[in-house]
Amino acid sequence: MQIIIAGFGLGLLSSFHCIGMCGPLALALPIHHYSPLKRMLALTLYHNGRILTYTTLGIVLGLSSSSLILVGWQQAISIISGIFILIATVYYYWISKRWQPSFMNRYHVLVQKMMSSFLKSEHPLAFLGLGMANGLLPCGMVYVAIAGALTTGTVFGGGLFMFSYGLATVPAMILLTWAGLRVDISVRNQLKKLMPVMISAVAIILILRGLNLGIPFISPALASHQGDAILCH
Repeated sequence: MQIIIAGFGLGLLSSFHCIGMCGPLALALPIHHYSPLKRMLALTLYHNGRILTYTTLGIVLGLSSSSLILVGWQQAISIISGIFILIATVYYYWISKRWQPSFMNRYHVLVQKMMSSFLKSEHPLAFLGLGMANGLLPCGMVYVAIAGALTTGTVFGGGLFMFSYGLATVPAMILLTWAGLRVDISVRNQLKKLMPVMISAVAIILILRGLNLGIPFISPALASHQGDAILCH
């Protein structure tokens, strides 16, 4: 239950980012000429595709981290993840937004090509594929969620964390697409200013969790047995 709450809470927080930054993509979905029933089916497939990608990433990360947790790296994983996210956030938002590894540019182009092919497809499951590809797009909040899944230390915990994260982003995105809600440019700019603060706050929490300071909810004492998640005490 605690893993669900942690993942869902982060997903709700990410919804503000999704509305402001991913709004144009959601509004571009070719569903406005569909009947209400067919439109809802397309949206269901699309968002299930996103959640499927997030959950798969969580399972892979949970599998990767479980062996590290067994050798006592639970605290180190949380601290290293938090420090990495904090440094990357400070560098990108306050030092140089132009910096990005070349392989990330190529990766972004590859994902966009995948999404374009699904948008052009007439296959009934094209929206599922589109959602799965969308889940692979580079995104700061998804990176934070990935760090959270990594600290769970189990395959089930990692998958459940990312499933909860993805599920929590769905209501806002459906409302955006269904209602055709337009986000004012000033609101989007304010959300952009808020993003580094939110990401930095989560990074600091990850670091504090790993320090095992015994502070309830912020830095609780970590359980000694394998499988207990840092984010979930």
